[in-house]
Amino acid sequence: MTSNQTEAAAAPAASVEVCLADYSDQRQGADIVALMDHYSRDPFGGGEPLSEHCRAELVQKLAEFPGAFSVLAYSAGRAVGLVNCFTGFSTFKCAPLVNIHDVVVHRDARGAGICAAMLELVTAEARARGCCKLTMEVLEKNLPAQTAYRKAGFKPYILDESHGAALFWERYL
Repeated sequence: MTSNQTEAAAAPAASVEVCLADYSDQRQGADIVALMDHYSRDPFGGGEPLSEHCRAELVQKLAEFPGAFSVLAYSAGRAVGLVNCFTGFSTFKCAPLVNIHDVVVHRDARGAGICAAMLELVTAEARARGCCKLTMEVLEKNLPAQTAYRKAGFKPYILDESHGAALFWERYL
């Protein structure tokens, strides 16, 4: 899945609070679903509402999935950001990694440093889990997201310039 359009601000706003989501907390579960629906409706998220199946099952499936964790951002008590992550494994480093699967910043809250604050917490959690790196995908034309990710220390995956950058491919089953 691609990452949602985010803001380019580098420093989090003072009023932004980020936390690891508790999938058993009803409010946080509802916030995850609402933010994923917001992401899904965005052109960079596919432009369609989140399916009823996902609305009903997403939080429980995340809770059951080994290595899954989510970060929520709140501003003035309102959920304004979400990052969904999954632990994987780097065969080249022989160590776990974290793939950042979804990055959502509500369109009304962009530019307040929310993406940066959430990615800082993701980084801290990945370190606590003994991970060697973070990975993510971003749409080629989602330039605001790319700017935010570069400010957070991300860069395209290139082993050797002569071989080019890695491409993200998929096959539906």
